This record gives sequence, structure tokens and C-alpha cells, in this order.
Amino acid sequence: MISIQLPDGSKREYPQAVTVADVAASIGAGLAKAALAGRVDGQLVDTSHLIEADAKLAIITDKDADGLEVIRHSTAHLLAYAVKELFPEAQVTIGPVIEHGFYYDFAYKRPFTPEDLAAIESKMSELAKKDEKIVRSVLPRDEAVSYFKGLGEAYKAEIIESIPADQAVSLYAEGKFTDLCRGPHVPSTGKLKHFKLMKVAGAYWRGDHNNEQLQRIYGTAWATKDDLQKYLLMLEEAEKRDHRKLGRELDLFHIDEHAPGLVFWHPKGWTLWQQVEQYMRSVYRNNGYLEVKGPQVLDQGLWEKTGHWGKYKDNMFTTESEKREYALKPMNCPGHILIYKHGIKSYRDLPLRFGEFGQCHRNEPSGGLHGIMRVRGFTQDDGHIFCTEDQILEECAAFTQLLQKVYADFGFTEIIYKVATRPEARIGTDESWDKAEHALMESLRRSGVDFIVTPGEGAFYGPKIEYTLKDALGREWQCGTIQIDPNMPERLGAEYVDEAGNRRTPLMLHRAIVGSLERFIGILIEQHAGALPAWLAPTQVVVANITDAQADYVAEIVKSLQNQGLRVQADLRNEKITYKIREHSLQKVPYILVVGDKEKANGTVAVRARGNQDLGVMALADFQAKASADITQKA
Repeated sequence: MISIQLPDGSKREYPQAVTVADVAASIGAGLAKAALAGRVDGQLVDTSHLIEADAKLAIITDKDADGLEVIRHSTAHLLAYAVKELFPEAQVTIGPVIEHGFYYDFAYKRPFTPEDLAAIESKMSELAKKDEKIVRSVLPRDEAVSYFKGLGEAYKAEIIESIPADQAVSLYAEGKFTDLCRGPHVPSTGKLKHFKLMKVAGAYWRGDHNNEQLQRIYGTAWATKDDLQKYLLMLEEAEKRDHRKLGRELDLFHIDEHAPGLVFWHPKGWTLWQQVEQYMRSVYRNNGYLEVKGPQVLDQGLWEKTGHWGKYKDNMFTTESEKREYALKPMNCPGHILIYKHGIKSYRDLPLRFGEFGQCHRNEPSGGLHGIMRVRGFTQDDGHIFCTEDQILEECAAFTQLLQKVYADFGFTEIIYKVATRPEARIGTDESWDKAEHALMESLRRSGVDFIVTPGEGAFYGPKIEYTLKDALGREWQCGTIQIDPNMPERLGAEYVDEAGNRRTPLMLHRAIVGSLERFIGILIEQHAGALPAWLAPTQVVVANITDAQADYVAEIVKSLQNQGLRVQADLRNEKITYKIREHSLQKVPYILVVGDKEKANGTVAVRARGNQDLGVMALADFQAKASADITQKA
């Protein structure tokens, strides 16, 4: 008898080997119909997988995260099937699952058009409705190579040839189409119902720009029609919020061909930048950080000592002077250690917290650049805390609370917490890793938050917490981090004198809250759809006159508000007031003050708030009080 243990702890026994599909059918017709795959002793498998010994089994349906991944993987194959039906000369290459969907790369003699994309999607629907079985088979490697060469699929054959000769490979067939794949896949194409092709982009074979360029078709797939529609609506809203589009419309910044991956900040954009930077500077000041500033160009030998040169030199900008090699810093930490080392440190000096708005440069591939979200030159709200092992817990707990307040002030209240623990290849003792991981987890427990543990994803020298915020559209952005590092201080010879007079190496906590200021500002713009809170808005108030007769009164108001510290603009143009209001509303100015003869005579202002809100006529002092309260409350 074969005993199968289900997730609820119950067991079912079978007189002979059974497939995942057989077990599902024995439980009920509904589950048999819904089954997409199985997880046998932790391994994801097809429903046709034969269970020949006692095992633990979970039936995977479209309600499981694994089920959605299987749907997306199978839809990528359906895409390739449809392309081969419509364009037999096209060659298929690879088609993995990605976040929210999948892609497949093709070699074809001409670019695919939007009309081609529509035709391919239609053919996918047609093939799905046939509900053809998806069947797995296994071939020796060399037979598989010969098979795909016989089909004229040179790219597939090349992939298989890179597999060791003694290994068999698995193929999946649906209808007239067969593809190389590890699987698993849904039982039949009829399970694939809710998908959409999104776009075509260029991609190099095997990601190498020296290879031929292929065409990458991106698509999305979901378990239900509702989920697909929600995602498409989110994309539509995201397009409206795109920081690149809003950056142009609001005249905040631009990227120029003369400096790819570097940002030209316009006056209004730089004003926004300064609000973020000055706010973060106050965070430093009020939480025991000493602000420092390190040079941007450092000797290559330093980067060799830290280990960065061996791993990241291809992403570093380099220069030479007087036969000496230098690199623009890609991060700030080595500079902070050199500052720390200047002078003898005692245990009484610890924890020592350094903060810097450090400008860094990384030679990112041009294809990966994205507005101000992914750039080659960026500024980090970078901080490093030098401390002892016993101080880690308190420092991490305080940092989490500080980060929560900062994110809330910027309008983000939902945070995902992840603790990345020791990888297999690591330095340090198990005892030191135990203490470090415990300190990080306990710091989050003290903050009263739930967290996810991601085993093996820590750096080779220490564990870390990653803080991911969710925006208004539910998108996730990993910004904050705190990471324990005993390695770099030791490599660069950082020391302190302990209570017994012995020299010891401090631990260094790498920490960032917003991370790259450029990227964070891009996130802020999209979070608020350009309608930034009054405390961040580049222009907080516009004062507009109805006729020239109020020009002097406008000047008085502007001066009074400026004296209060508000960012104010006067609009004295010879235009209709409705035109002025509309224009400044499109620029998403928080407050528009309109003054005519009556307001001038009474010393009042007619106030319009963003969102077409008419707040009525009020005394200037009352408006000043309201604006001050909104700004203080970060409204």
C-alpha cells in the first residue's frame, strides 16, 4: 500500500502507484477539475506525475501562488505554440515566468507588429479552446539535440547541447508543438483562459550584446478574469502616474542624450529634491547621526581591499591620473570607514552613527535605465552605524521605528519586512550568525510587526532586514535596509579599544531609509500622481489677480506668505481667471488664492484647494493658519 499524507494531516492509502490526478479524483470531482499541479515531498510536479512510494502531497489549484506560476509558465508555451502556427519560420528560444506574467524570445526575419501581436493573442485563445493535453516525455540529451535540429530550432538545440551529455531532458508537447522544459505545466491548454499580450521588445540571445538580437514578446496571465482586469486597470493607472510623463508635464526634470542615466533637475524639481533632503537631514540630526561627506573618487586599491573591485569593477566608472587608477564610488561605506579610522575610538564612543547624502555612480546597462528610477548617478541617504555586537538589537529596533515614521510622513503606511539569513557560503562563526539573526528578528518583534524570513539570502558576511513599501497601486518598492557587516571594517582595519584595553573590530550596520533619492522621488511622484502633499509641493500657493487693479495686493500677499516660509508664486498675467485656475490646477498646486476688488477691499482671499475644492473667502491670517497646519501635519 502507498500512503499519501495531505496538508491537513489526513492520509489516504492506495494499493498501487497513483498519479497526482488520481489522488485529486479520489478526493472529489471538483478538486480533480481544479487541479493544475501537485507538490510531492516539497517538489512541484505535473498532475500526471506518478507517486510510487509513501509521500506528502498538496494538490495545487489556481488559488495557490504555485498554481499561478504554473499557469504563467504554460501560457508562455501557448504563446510559442501560437507563434509557430502563424509564423512557421520563427525560431523559439526561451520563455520564463516573470513578475505578473511571462515572456518568450523569438528569432524572426522581420519585426513583429502590433497587428501580429493581436493575431498571436487570438490564435492563443483558439488553441486554448481546443483543450489539448500537455504531455511530458523524456529524451537522452543527444536525441533531443537531433530532434530540435530536425525541426530547424537551432537555438533550442544550442541550449540542450550545453546540458551534460549524461543527462536526459524533458519535453512538453501540446498539439503540434513541442518545447524543451523542466515543467511542470497545466494538464491541458483549456486551463489557460485569462491572458493578454502586452508588448514586443528587443533582447540579445543569452543576454549578451555581442549575440544576435531577438524579439521578446511580453504577456500577462491570471487565474481569473477579474484578476486580469484588475491588473490591466492598475497598468492603465500606472501609465497616468508614470514619473517620466509627470516629470515633463510638471517641469521637474529631464534626462538628456548628452548624459544618459543622469538627471537634469529643473527649478521645481530641485525644490522637491531639497524638501526630501532637508527632511532627511532633520531625521539625521534628531536621531543621533553625525553628517559626513566623503570624496567621490577613490583609489582603485581601496576597492580591491573591500572586495568591490573583484565583483563590481565592470559596473564602476574609472579614471586615471599620474599613472594612478581611481574609481568613482558606487557606494559610500568605504569612505565612512576611513572617516571612522581617523583617530582612536573607544567603546565609549559606540554606537557611532554617520550619515551622508553621498553621490554614487554605477555603470548600469543602457537598456536597464528607467527615468529617475534607475540611473547611473544617484544620491543615497546613506548611513553607517559602528557598534558592538551587544548594541545591534537596540540599534535595529530604533532604526525600524524611525523608518516607519519617515515612510508614514511621505504617505506610505504599508511595509513588508523581510529578514535575509545566512547563505551556505559565508564567513564568521555559527554563534555570531545566531546572534546577528536573532537581533534582527527580535528588533522587528519589538516593533510589533510580522516579518518574512528569506533563508540563504543574506550577504556572505551578515544578515539583513529589507523594508519594502507598498504604494497606492499596490506595487512594491524595496527601499530601506539595515545590514550587519563585520567584514568591511576588518578588511580596512577599523578598530576600537574595549573596556579591557584590547583593540577590537566594530560591527558596521549599513542602513538606508529612502535609498536612492532619485528613485524615491520617482516613487513619490507616482504614489501621489504628481499631486504632492503641501509640505513637498514645489509651489505651495499661487496668488492670482482678476484685474491689474489687484497687482499691489497680490504682491503684499506673496510677501506675507513668503515671510511665513511658504513657497509662493504670483500670477499677474493678463488672462481670464478661469484660465489661470485651470492651468495651476493642472500643475497640481495645493492652493490657489484668487483676489479681486472685493478681496482687496476687505483684506481677504478666495481659496481654492487642489481637487477643485472651493474653500470660500477667508481672512489671509486664517488661510496662513490652515496652510501652516497642513504642512506641519504633512497633509
